[in-house]
Amino acid sequence: MPIKIQSGLPARKILEEENIFVMTERRATTQDIRPLKIAIVNLMPTKIATETQLLRLLGNTPLQIEVSLVNMESHLAKNVAHDHLRRFYISPADVLRSRYDGMIITGAPVEQIPFEEVDYWKELCAIMDYARRNVFCTLFICWGAQAGLYYHYGLPKVQLQKKFFGVFPYRRALRNDPLMRGFDDCFPCPQSRHTTVRRGDILSRKELVILAESAPGVNTGDEPDVLIARSRSCREIYMTGHLEYDAETLGDEYFRDQERGLPIEVPRDYFPGDDPGNRPASSWRSTAHLFYSNWLNYYVYQETPYEFAIEKG
Repeated sequence: MPIKIQSGLPARKILEEENIFVMTERRATTQDIRPLKIAIVNLMPTKIATETQLLRLLGNTPLQIEVSLVNMESHLAKNVAHDHLRRFYISPADVLRSRYDGMIITGAPVEQIPFEEVDYWKELCAIMDYARRNVFCTLFICWGAQAGLYYHYGLPKVQLQKKFFGVFPYRRALRNDPLMRGFDDCFPCPQSRHTTVRRGDILSRKELVILAESAPGVNTGDEPDVLIARSRSCREIYMTGHLEYDAETLGDEYFRDQERGLPIEVPRDYFPGDDPGNRPASSWRSTAHLFYSNWLNYYVYQETPYEFAIEKG
């Protein structure tokens, strides 16, 4: 089944060229089914790229998905045309008046700023409060995961000695969880961050369960790196990495930082032969499609009723 999007969204042409079935609003109204409603709180500066990456993965499912893109009103976006935001995005206030089956809160390049000093922090907190009452499952990605773990459980982010950057091997920590169904015992995931949430802190909260962590010999300090955790209620999924990334995304970040004169190492296990002159290839694409398919099926679709109403207060 298709993913329902607005007809003028730039991602539409890209996805159609990749033979991903997308459907405009006009055609969707002719189908007598209720699509899953998913809100994507897009905090990334590269909004169009992030839209395309996430829609590509959400579109690989037999379910019909209706997506709402959300932009923070208190933040001035500098890397996307304001007309794009006006046409295709809704505000946090619009979100609070609606109801969604699922929500995705993306990463953001603000990880080295204290949470409370991020200009849209209050808006994001309002959305996270709302999601706990009105969304059947929320997926938090990278900085979004750190923000959710901090806001909901008081878990601090920890500064790393150097950027955790590259493609790293992870393993399933809980084998029988539906989210990890079909995963290989060891699988890759891209990472690009300067901070982390420590495994011990996550384990200290009985409300949280670790589903995937770094393979032996790979860590972000003195303990394994947690890739995926969830709440025991199954209403929140926290993923510290970027399974949604395209093959070229880490390379784009590397060359961008080089041009800016920032200290940056070649991303680990990314360029063939660790040579930035070689074109990278995705080794995580099948894992990404499986992860999002499992999330939509087991944690959103099978938990949501046909009709629902907004919880008041």
